[in-house]
Formats: sequence, C-alpha cells, structure tokens
Amino acid sequence: MLTFQQIKENKQIHEFIRRSAIYLKEIDYNDHGFRHVGIVSDRAGKIARTLKFNKQATESVKIAGYCHDMGNFLGRSFHHYWGAMLFHQLFGGESSIGQTADIMQAIVAHDKEEVKIMNKIAAVIIIADKSDVHRSRVLSKKIDKIRADIHDRVNYAVVDNHLILDSKKKIIKLSLTIDQKFVEVMDYFEIFTQRMIYCRSSVKYLGYKFSLEINKFKLS
Repeated sequence: MLTFQQIKENKQIHEFIRRSAIYLKEIDYNDHGFRHVGIVSDRAGKIARTLKFNKQATESVKIAGYCHDMGNFLGRSFHHYWGAMLFHQLFGGESSIGQTADIMQAIVAHDKEEVKIMNKIAAVIIIADKSDVHRSRVLSKKIDKIRADIHDRVNYAVVDNHLILDSKKKIIKLSLTIDQKFVEVMDYFEIFTQRMIYCRSSVKYLGYKFSLEINKFKLS
C-alpha cells in the first residue's frame, strides 16, 4: 500500500508540484502550488475520516489530493491526464493496481465535469479541490490587477472558508464569508456555478447532501 508520507517525501512529486506552481503563476492563474495541494489533501483526509474510509482509501484520498495538480507544468489544458500518467509511471509497480487506478481516476476526474465519477476517492477529491476558494489563493499583490480578473476578484473577496461535515444529518456544507465591498455575491456564481454543481454531484455520490452558505445565508 502506498502511503501519503511516501508521496510527500518523493523528490519527483515535489518537483512536479513546484514547477506547476511556477508555470501557472507565469500564465496568471491563482495558486495551484503547495498551499493549494496541502489544503486539498487535508480536506480530503478529513472527509475520509468522517465517512469512515478504511486505511488504504484514506491514504489514497490524501495522495490524490496532493498529486491532483502536478501535471500542470506539462500544460494546463490536459493537466489532469498528465498528472494521472505521471503518477502511474512513478508508482504503478509499487502498490496494488486497485489503489493506483483509484488515485489515477481521482486525479483525472477533479477537473472534468463530463468524466463520470467512478469511485469514492474521486468524489472526495472533487469536493476538496472545488471548495478551496480563498483570498490566499490570489498571487497578485496589485489590487487593480485583482479587480480586473474575475477569478482573482472572487477568490480575493472570500475572507473565510470552512468545509463542515455533519455525519448525523449527512450534510457536507461549504460556508464562505465574502467581502461584499469587494464583489457582489452574484459574482461568485458567475464563475463557480459549475464547480458547485460538480461538488453537489460528488457529495451525492457519497450519500450526503451538499449545502452552500454565504455570509451566513443558506443558498442550497
């Protein structure tokens, strides 16, 4: 069984993530580096523990969360496929084929809504990835530049973000605090509607309901 610790200590994985962060910064994307993959991995692990995944599945979601964006340095458009193939090249012979395939499917599924969710590892990664909206993802320090880009503008406006799991009510809630002096709430939906729909589909796959709360107002 592959473990999350093995992946974090792997120098090639580290380099792929580092180069991906540099590449995306160069093309004016928000953070997809160690901050982002760390949060996705942590959230994935939290979801797995709440849903009482077994040890291998819990390790797999943390691994997939850490590796999901590492293919970006080979090109943004197909980074989910590059990441999955890189993972197989590195670890295809070191773990059970089932664990490897689950992680590969999760890496591919995180960025493509038309890809059918085929396992719980993928469902968890989609939720953990799409829920990471926050001011700290914005790399630019220039307010005028941030205001000019809707993705930066919306991320910058989110000053608080919590993913809350209620195992009794079987609800996974994304709770956001948005600075409405910076953007209107509708700006959030302009770019994140599809992501929230993908989150809802993933939550449903796990047998839960998805709830979205913005500024303490329940929207779904």
